Amino acid sequence: MQIEIIIIAIIVFVVMTVGGQININQLISDNQMLFLKLKESDYDFYLRARYGNNVNTDIMFNKRIKNALLVMILGLFISIQNLSAITILIIFIVGYFVYKIPYNDLRRYYNSHMHEIDSMLPHYLKNMEILIQHYTVPVAIGKSMAEAPEIFKDGLQEMIDAINSGDDTIEPYMQFARRYPVRDSMRMMRLLYRLSLGRQERKQEQILTFSRTISNLQQKARETRYKNRLEKMENKTMSMLICTGVGMMVLLILAVVQLMDI
Repeated sequence: MQIEIIIIAIIVFVVMTVGGQININQLISDNQMLFLKLKESDYDFYLRARYGNNVNTDIMFNKRIKNALLVMILGLFISIQNLSAITILIIFIVGYFVYKIPYNDLRRYYNSHMHEIDSMLPHYLKNMEILIQHYTVPVAIGKSMAEAPEIFKDGLQEMIDAINSGDDTIEPYMQFARRYPVRDSMRMMRLLYRLSLGRQERKQEQILTFSRTISNLQQKARETRYKNRLEKMENKTMSMLICTGVGMMVLLILAVVQLMDI
C-alpha cells in the first residue's frame, strides 16, 4: 500500500508542476534572499574559473537549490507514512549534501588547476609594470584590459568604474581581491593601491618595490608548483613500490604453498 501512495503522490506532484499549480522556480525566486545566505563566498569565482565569465552564476546557483529541493520533496513522499523528527533531519541532510555536490566539484577543479589560476594575477600585474611607469594606476589598468586574463576582466572593469566615480579609498581594490580570492590577492591589491597613492618623485622607487614583490610571488608560485609535482611523483613511486612488494609477497606465498603441497 505504501508504494501505491508514493506513486500517486509523485504523479500528483508532477501533474501539478506541469500544470503550473506548483512552481519551484517561482518558490526559489520569491525566497532568493533567504537562499543566498547559503551561497558560498567563493562560489562565483570557482564557477568563472572553470567555465569562464560568460557563465550565469545566478542560474547555476538556482539549479543547485532546485535539485536539493526536489530531492527533499521526493524524500518526503517516500517517507510520508513514517515521518518523524529523525526522518525529516535525514531528508534535510541528504538535500544539503545534494546542494553541496556541485560546489565541491568546483573546488576539486580549482585545487587541480590551482597553480595555473593563482599565477594569472601576478603574471598580469608583472606585465603591467611598463604601463604604470607612464600612466597612473587606474589608467594603466584600463589600457591593459585587453591583455588581462578573461576571468579578471569583469572585476577589473568594476574596479575602474568605482575609482573613476570618485572612490579613492582602498575598497575597490579589496573588492576585486574578495571577488577573486587567488593566493596573495589581498597583498597584491594593497601593493597596487599604495602604488596609486605614491608621489610622482618616488614613483620609480615604488615601481621597483612593486616589481620585486610581484616577482617574489611568482617565484613562490613556481616553487609550490614544483614541490607539488615532486610530491605527486614521490607518491606514484611509493605506490608502485608498494604494489611491487605486495605482488612479490603474494608470489612467494603461492610458491611456499605449492612446495608444501608437493
